Amino acid sequence: MNHHGHFIFELPTRIEFGSGSLANVAQRVTEFGGNRVLIVTDEVLAAIGIVDRVTTVLDEAKIEHVMFTDVEPEPEAAGVHAGADLLMSSECDLVIAIGGGSVLDTGKSISLMSRNPGHIREYAGLGVPASSGVPVIAIPTTAGTGSEAAIWAVISEKAQQTKYGVGGPHMTADLALCDPDLSVSLPPRLTAVAGMDALAHALESYVNKATQPISEALSEKSMELVARSLREAVWGADTLAARSDMLLASTMAAAAFNPTRLGLAHALAMPLGAKAKIPHGDVISILLPEVMRFNVVGNPSKFAKIAEIFGERTPAMSQRRAADAGVGAVDQLVTDIAAPRHLGEYGVAPEHLQAMAEEAMTSGNIAVNPRAATTADLVGIMRRCL
Repeated sequence: MNHHGHFIFELPTRIEFGSGSLANVAQRVTEFGGNRVLIVTDEVLAAIGIVDRVTTVLDEAKIEHVMFTDVEPEPEAAGVHAGADLLMSSECDLVIAIGGGSVLDTGKSISLMSRNPGHIREYAGLGVPASSGVPVIAIPTTAGTGSEAAIWAVISEKAQQTKYGVGGPHMTADLALCDPDLSVSLPPRLTAVAGMDALAHALESYVNKATQPISEALSEKSMELVARSLREAVWGADTLAARSDMLLASTMAAAAFNPTRLGLAHALAMPLGAKAKIPHGDVISILLPEVMRFNVVGNPSKFAKIAEIFGERTPAMSQRRAADAGVGAVDQLVTDIAAPRHLGEYGVAPEHLQAMAEEAMTSGNIAVNPRAATTADLVGIMRRCL
């Protein structure tokens, strides 16, 4: 008998998905009781007119809005506090964040810090007590981080070379408004690394020790969508169907990992991002195949299932061979989408690895990883990725 044990599954975020769903944004603002909106985005999205698609709908509904665009890739704590100050001084009562993970994490964090004292680093970790912020509508323009459905925001303090997650039910968007039309213009390289981040979310949750039936189902579906559509989203011409698949995969993967956490790729991504300044999707693309190779003996049945999801002909294989084929399938995907492969391209050298590994060992993702890992193991994984 398959005994599923005790688990909790919670998804505080309402998800509205579909092509053209952006047209409903003003109505949703009104439903949340919003009168004046802080729009959080970055300068690029503001410049290319993506944000105009939101402001046009708000203007037609005569909803006032204030713009905040001071968001960097891998967002800074200082930007969060500047945004919270603007929200309060302009008396906004709702946040619309439109962008990639950095923008969505910033928007969620601005909401939190507009209603809580101190510095955001004081809320680092999972479930640090905090008051609810103002309502947040998250509108993703990339298919990757899943921040619109995640209970985490990742914040950097680049001067200190630190990076931390702020997590809990107060770190969620109230509504994830997922319109695949917005991701069609994302260039191939960003599409590739964002897609690898989504895959890693689904996959690391799926094979880890905290996995549970509802998360597993979401992960399997998410991985199916990635296997079917990531190559087409990166290289295809008319890619709305593929973009839609990838956006759904990304959102579902975040719902999967909320209650389970992730694994070694995400544990290592924090110090590599903070100290070597490697963008998150890049570092995940580099690490995931090597982490899978390390983890395969920790959960061979799940890795064999991954092979099946990626179309490998597993029935004729032993479980161990099928598990290796799962690793091979993801490795092939990284090659096919031309995602980055080597930490050395970002200036990481052998002498940096020990300090990075020691910092990664403090991550909550280590305990749930399917294979017990030491500092030396983490050094080895990174060394093989140089």
